[in-house]
Amino acid sequence: MGFGSAGLTFFNPAARALIKAGASDEIKEAALTELIASLQGEDWDTELDSLQLFLDDPAIVRAFANNGITWKD
Repeated sequence: MGFGSAGLTFFNPAARALIKAGASDEIKEAALTELIASLQGEDWDTELDSLQLFLDDPAIVRAFANNGITWKD
């Protein structure tokens, strides 16, 4: 069984908080790369839903790519 609520409960709020706080791209990428890896370890299965929300942020897109998750146009 997948962890479908991980984006709504953990990832999206964390990503928005980093953006709101003005975190550098380096910090966003490093922190979210680790968070994504942890959520995947818990069987996160809605990664693309979260990625789609942040396609305009290159650091967040890289964090997903660092974990093998990319957006196909």
